[in-house]
Amino acid sequence: MQVLVTGGAGFIGSNLAEGFLDAGHRVVVLDNLDPYYDLGIKEHNLEVCHEAGDDHFEFVEGSTTDEELVDEVVASNDVDVIFHQASKAGVRTSVEHPKAYNESNIDGIVTVLEAAADHGVDRVVNASSSSVYGVPEYLPYDEDHPNHPKSPYAVTKLAAEHYCNVYDDLRDLSTVNLRYFTVYGPRMRPNMAISNFVSRCLNGEPPIIYGDGEQTRDFTFIDDVVEANRTLLETSDADGESMNVGSNDNISIRELAEYIVAETGADVDIVHEEAKDADARHTHADVSKAGELIDYEPTTDIREGVSKFIDWYEANREWYEPLVRNS
Repeated sequence: MQVLVTGGAGFIGSNLAEGFLDAGHRVVVLDNLDPYYDLGIKEHNLEVCHEAGDDHFEFVEGSTTDEELVDEVVASNDVDVIFHQASKAGVRTSVEHPKAYNESNIDGIVTVLEAAADHGVDRVVNASSSSVYGVPEYLPYDEDHPNHPKSPYAVTKLAAEHYCNVYDDLRDLSTVNLRYFTVYGPRMRPNMAISNFVSRCLNGEPPIIYGDGEQTRDFTFIDDVVEANRTLLETSDADGESMNVGSNDNISIRELAEYIVAETGADVDIVHEEAKDADARHTHADVSKAGELIDYEPTTDIREGVSKFIDWYEANREWYEPLVRNS
């Protein structure tokens, strides 16, 4: 199939692109190489895709807000399915720069949907987020939970979902929204709890927890996210749906830090600093809907996944660590 992955130089997008290439599909990545973190990581991600795909892989540098470019990429490549991963990331940063997030994340999805509808794309799979739920009225979150986004980032993710639903209804374009719950794993971006904790512990520095550490997260291993997206190349059962993609488990940030300290053998004490604005207190996914529609079943729990990430980090430390520490 002809697959377009927007934001395909990033962590999740590059893992999707690599997986599709390994399965024999032709993949085009569109990415503006936003320097939100050290671009060396994104450049490495693209090298991995080139190695996986050879002449079945193409990289186009540019933004999803560039209407002419997006239209040309979709039309000239006869794209079958678009996996829209491109968006400006970061809950905390969005509080400081809401207009930038609005432009990137909302204008971007509309441009992609327009091009998809105009050129007969079979499906757009949109990367949404657990942040659309906001403060939990109950846990685990199911898809019927009220949406009360608490940051500009979360607002843009919810708006993108609504745009997908509108295009599904009005333009006869199949769309699916996947609500990711804190994705982690090899090549993950540096400014996240797991990558920060592991990097600091391996360098004899204490992990820093913002707040009391009793906040909990549903962490999702990247391989499970790739499998959920891969399934949507084939099944038609999910048309017009939004669904959670999580681990069906959660862990407190304090427990996570303690586990990483133990696994790395670091002789350090955990440090606490003031909590950050807009951070969610708890997340926990009910993934039964994804199980019913796309046979989604998470395979990696947080402790197993963290151990895998530590092993990968140590094996790739020479190139990865300087970029993490520089971000």
